[in-house]
Amino acid sequence: MTEVKSLQNHLLIAMPSLDDPFFERSLTYICEHNEEGAMGIVINQPSAMNLRELLEQTDKDLIVAEDKQEQIVLTGGPVNQERGFVLHSDQGQWGSSLTLADNIVVTTSKDILTAIGTNAGPDSALIALGYAGWTAGQLEKELQENAWLTIEADPQILFNTPVHEKWQAAVNKLGIDVWQLTPDIGHA
Repeated sequence: MTEVKSLQNHLLIAMPSLDDPFFERSLTYICEHNEEGAMGIVINQPSAMNLRELLEQTDKDLIVAEDKQEQIVLTGGPVNQERGFVLHSDQGQWGSSLTLADNIVVTTSKDILTAIGTNAGPDSALIALGYAGWTAGQLEKELQENAWLTIEADPQILFNTPVHEKWQAAVNKLGIDVWQLTPDIGHA
């Protein structure tokens, strides 16, 4: 069996030819990738919910800071859309966190949502409901089929680029005209 080159802490850039209704023009941060499969969070698909609405469901008595009320909640993927994930910079101690890379952490406990809503959370944070998952070998197959391009994760794109500009910003880092690429697989 060949060893899987981990794409953890990379971004998956959907090729323009990917016409899946959920993943079209998506940008996905890969949290975990090993021989058992992969898990990532789509970071450029806004949900219909903002942080105030999400926190009303989890803590009706919480007073959300005015500057946080309209923060976008992302649709992180088609799997377990009732489950929340927060990708954030590495500040604070939260109930359930996993460090993914320098200054990039994923937290799944509710305490971080309350902290973000009251301006006591990390400086940079993305909140997502759901995730994208791939079984063993599935992501590798999709990469071979030219569904995705990959780049190392860039905290600037992750945390500081407006949500509707993230896909293009990642494409620009490639330094190529992605619209000139063909989805066809060639063999020499």
